[in-house]
Amino acid sequence: MRTIKIFDTTLRDGEQAPGCSMHAHEKIEIAMALERLRVDVIEAGFAFASKGDFESIQQICQVVKDSTICSLARAVPKDIDAACEALRDAKQGRIHLFLATSPIHMQYKLKMTPETVLSTISEMVAYARNLMPEVEFSAEDATRSERSFLAQALEAAIAAGANVVNIPDTVGYATPTEVVDLLDYLRNNVRGIEDVCISVHCHNDLGLGVANSLAAVTAGAGQIECTINGLGERAGNAAMEEIVMGLHTRKAFYQCESNIDTTQIYRSSRLVYNLLGLPTPINKAIVGANAFAHEAGIHQHGVLANRETYEIMSPQSIGLLKNEMVFGKHSGRHAVEQRLTEMGYQLGKKELDELFERFKKLADKKKSINDHDLEALARRSVIDIPHGFKLDRFTVSCGNYVTSSAVVRLKQNDDLHEEVAIGDGPIAAAYNAIDKIIPAPPHILEDYTIASVTEGNDALGEVVVKIRNGEKMVIGRGLSTDIIEASIIAYVNGLNRLL
Repeated sequence: MRTIKIFDTTLRDGEQAPGCSMHAHEKIEIAMALERLRVDVIEAGFAFASKGDFESIQQICQVVKDSTICSLARAVPKDIDAACEALRDAKQGRIHLFLATSPIHMQYKLKMTPETVLSTISEMVAYARNLMPEVEFSAEDATRSERSFLAQALEAAIAAGANVVNIPDTVGYATPTEVVDLLDYLRNNVRGIEDVCISVHCHNDLGLGVANSLAAVTAGAGQIECTINGLGERAGNAAMEEIVMGLHTRKAFYQCESNIDTTQIYRSSRLVYNLLGLPTPINKAIVGANAFAHEAGIHQHGVLANRETYEIMSPQSIGLLKNEMVFGKHSGRHAVEQRLTEMGYQLGKKELDELFERFKKLADKKKSINDHDLEALARRSVIDIPHGFKLDRFTVSCGNYVTSSAVVRLKQNDDLHEEVAIGDGPIAAAYNAIDKIIPAPPHILEDYTIASVTEGNDALGEVVVKIRNGEKMVIGRGLSTDIIEASIIAYVNGLNRLL
C-alpha cells in the first residue's frame, strides 16, 4: 500500500480563520499534539508575517522532533530568508513557497505577466533550495488556472529543485471529478512530476474539501494538506480527522494508509476546539457528540446485536474510551495520572502537580469526578497564561433591589492588586474591577457564554469570553463550580492574552 503523507496546517491556515488566533504556548501545545498524532508535516506558521509567528515557529522547532516543520513563504527573498532562519533548529525543515497561477490572481492581485510568474517560480524555488534541502511549491488557485500554464509552472518549480508540488483548490471551487481529471492531466504533461510528491490543499467553500482530497488520492496524490476540525479561512479546509478515518476505514478501497495514530484524534480535536473557545458541533463527523450515538429503536437494536450494523468504525479507534472512571476525594495522584494518560494527556510534573491540586479542591466540592471533569482540568493547564494575572480572591454583593458591587484581588508574580467597582450585575461589577487592575489596551467584551461540563447541581461551569481590540480577537476561558469565579477567571485569562 502507498502511505499518504498528512500535512497539517492548523497552526497557519487554521489560525487565519476569524477569531482563531492563538497564543504562542497554545501553538506549542497543539504542535505537540500533532506530533503525538504522528503528523508527517506541521506547517507551524508564516515566518515573515509577524514577529509572533517567527518566534512560534522557532519554539516549535525546539520541542517537536518527529515531524517535519514547515514555514510558509511568498516567492520573495525576504520571506524565504525569514522562513529559513525560523526553521534553523528544526530536525527536519521545509520551506513552502507559493505564487498564484490563475489568470484572475495574476492580473488583479499579482499584477504580473505569465512570463514573469514563470521566471519568478524558477528563481525563488532555486533560491530556497540553496538554503533548505526540502522545498514545496504551491500554485495558488491551481484549480482555476489554465491547465497548460499550470503544467509549465509546476515544471519550472520541479526543474528548480522543488521536492513537493502542491495543487491548491484555494477557493473550494472544484469537484471530485475535476480534481481527478486535473491530476491525471498533470501527471501526463509535467516533465519530472513522477520524481516529486504531488500534494493537494482543498478548501471547503462548497463542502467538498474532504471529498476532493480523497479523490486526489485515487489520482495519485501522495500528500494531503488539511487542518484539525477543518479550521481555516471562510468555510475552512479539509478536515484532517475525516480524511484520516476515511483512509483508515476504507483502506481496501483506497489501497492507501497514513502514519497517523488515530487514537489521538478525539483528544486533539477537543484540544483545538477548547483552545479557540468553540463548541464541537454535535453532528460533526468523527468527533461530534452524535457520531457514535444511536437513538432510533431499530438502530439501537442492531448495534446491540452487532456493532457493525450501524457503526463503520469503533469509538475506541479515535481515542474514545469505552469505560469511564469515577474519582472522588480519596482518589490518589497515581490513579488520576494514569487515567489522564489513557485519555491521551501527557502533562509535565509541574502541570501535573497543579492539576492534582485543582483536582483535590474540586473533589471537596463535588461528590464524584468523571472523565469530562478531568478533561476540563487538563485543559486548564493549557489555558493559563504563564506570568499573567491570576485570581487571588473576590467578593460580590448583588440582589434585585441593590446595585451590584464586587471587590476583586488579583496576583501577578508576588504582587497583589485589589479594586472595587459597581455594575448592573455581579459579573459586570467584577469585570469593571478587573479593568481597573489590568492595564490592557482598549477593548470590548464581544461574547460571553457559559455551559456545564457535566450534569448535576454540582457540575463544573465553563465560561468562554471573546474580547476584541480593533481587529484582534482573543479568547478567555474559566472553570469552576462557582459560575462567578469561572467568569472572573475567563475574563482575566482573556485580558492576559490581550496583553
